[in-house]
Amino acid sequence: MSTVRRTVRGAKVLVTGAASGIGRATALAAAAQGAELVLTDINADGLDETVREIRATGGTVLVAQALDITDFDAVAAFGAQVHAEHPRLDVVMNVAGTSAWGTVENLEHKHWRRMVDVNLMGPIHVIETFVPPMVHAGKGGALVNVSSAAGLLALPWHAAYSAGKYGIRGVSEVLRFDLARHGISVHLVVPGAVDTPLVHTFELVGVDKDDPRVRRLTSAFTKHAVSPEQVATAILRGIERNRFLVYTSFDIRFGYWWARKFAWPYEIVMRRAGDRFNRLLAVPRR
Repeated sequence: MSTVRRTVRGAKVLVTGAASGIGRATALAAAAQGAELVLTDINADGLDETVREIRATGGTVLVAQALDITDFDAVAAFGAQVHAEHPRLDVVMNVAGTSAWGTVENLEHKHWRRMVDVNLMGPIHVIETFVPPMVHAGKGGALVNVSSAAGLLALPWHAAYSAGKYGIRGVSEVLRFDLARHGISVHLVVPGAVDTPLVHTFELVGVDKDDPRVRRLTSAFTKHAVSPEQVATAILRGIERNRFLVYTSFDIRFGYWWARKFAWPYEIVMRRAGDRFNRLLAVPRR
């Protein structure tokens, strides 16, 4: 069995969602540690900015291309382009994601579809394109999948979002064991609130986000947000220490432990949280 990779130094590292937020911070942090980067994002301008910043500080970007990870053909073509010059990568990081919250009677099919396409099928497209060459090369490596606290806990109004985030958690749980014999470690990142554009622009279906009561509730959620740089540090440390679950804040670590140890009180808390959210349904949309 190959030795599990414990550092990104000198590694060829793919980062999706590299134009902003966690993806950009992780790309910058990996470059600072000596990684050679392969980057992608749907936002071409933001991706170009990330590439410029990395190169301006002496970092290495091997390939950067804007694409939509929900488009399997586009991901496969990108993989063929990358592998033509670099037969295998050492680390694959699925960071790209999007978010929408809402109750089942307000969510439309397009919301469910978008959450699954971006947060689950997108990472799967990346995995099936880039992980098999790592396996065949027999040199080990690492796979990082960014899930969420919503992939661990039954957060109110997160059903569609959790569909993708629980899904990638399940994929990661299985691959953790399937890939171990190839020396490929798997790391599941489970952030809570992170101070990125996503936490400020997430879609809240069926409710007016500008209503003061809604603002107070979302503010309570975001006031504990950690920086993207803190998440990037946690990801790289998770690889170094070979941790499967990579927490980015204590509250999520504690919440998940508490939910597993105290199932009945957990149910009560989740029901009360749901009741608090549901009072917002009386807030009319504008």
